[in-house]
Amino acid sequence: MFGPTYARSLARDLALDRFHSRTVTEVLEDGVPVRDVWHAWCEQMDVPSRLRDGGDRTRMIPPPR
Repeated sequence: MFGPTYARSLARDLALDRFHSRTVTEVLEDGVPVRDVWHAWCEQMDVPSRLRDGGDRTRMIPPPR
């Protein structure tokens, strides 16, 4: 959904409201669970709930045959 370059930029620069305006990078370095950070990021970026937990089927890699 965000792409690797944009995601890195957001992780470094986006101040998350839920974590007192600290960035994704800062809260992850402080040991906050990735899932909690992801959900805060999704809420702030208005990611639809259907896409938050792997629901974006267009981005999934098909299983090996």
